[in-house]
Amino acid sequence: MLAYIGPEIPLENLLLKPENSLINQTLDPERHPQLQLAGWGFGAWSEHLLAPEKPFLYHRPMAAFYDDNVEGIVPSLQVNTMLAHVRAADYNAKTVLTDENCHPFSYMGTPWIVAQNGDMPHWQILQRELLQHCKDEYLEQMAGNTDTEFLYVLLLSLLESDSDEDVKRAFEEMLRLIVKAMEDLDLQALVKLKMALVAPNRIVGVNVGTGHHGETEPEGDWRELRKSGPGTDDYALAMLLEPMYMLMGRDFHTDKAVYEFENCNEEEATSVIFASEPLTDSTDEWSTLEFGEIVFLERDGDSITRTVDKLKV
Repeated sequence: MLAYIGPEIPLENLLLKPENSLINQTLDPERHPQLQLAGWGFGAWSEHLLAPEKPFLYHRPMAAFYDDNVEGIVPSLQVNTMLAHVRAADYNAKTVLTDENCHPFSYMGTPWIVAQNGDMPHWQILQRELLQHCKDEYLEQMAGNTDTEFLYVLLLSLLESDSDEDVKRAFEEMLRLIVKAMEDLDLQALVKLKMALVAPNRIVGVNVGTGHHGETEPEGDWRELRKSGPGTDDYALAMLLEPMYMLMGRDFHTDKAVYEFENCNEEEATSVIFASEPLTDSTDEWSTLEFGEIVFLERDGDSITRTVDKLKV
């Protein structure tokens, strides 16, 4: 997952050219044990589009690395706000590869689009308890069959306004409802919600979830837990507890050896990237969003503000 706000830059500088670009992560992810072959997509705003107030949306249910449209579409666009996602999914009869299941999701009646690296087991059954909190205006727009899209419906239904305070409250309430539904239906499980909610000039990043027994404050050192290897409970817990990443700066470089922001202090930053993995081999300049935190990133004129807070459940 990758989000950006800042001055307009070529979309390929975000999706194609960095050392660890999102397209490269399709086949070589650093932080995810699965290949990201189940589809991809992006939503982008630009003052040069005919409808600059609406996101340009692109989805395709195939690996981004093999999408023959990438070289044709991406280099033709420049963006000031963007959210992109490559999708991993288990390969079985229940996995549906369609445009409708590719992130980011975008509905009428809201400025927000959403994508996530996450999983909510038993979400179809948990709907018994959660549907009562969902508004018809969003349920009617649900076209796919993924947990992320259902969570998008639930979150939008809980939003009272687009203020930072209400967005935080809605995320907290959503997690409380999920925990209660799991308890009521005796379906406690590890739930991973690493989400990006994006609107023009705004990114809200969330890194929350529950442990294997539904606990909202699971414990462990994600680096140590990762040593257990893919397929283990400890590795799954490590993926839950891992941080997400932010890079603030100015003037996104186009030198093939760099592809990173010009160094500056936070007060001078004009752009920010929020991502599930750093786009550069060096992570020294990247800050982290730790488990249990929410970050509000906003562009106001030529400046970027960043507010990090703890989510209370």
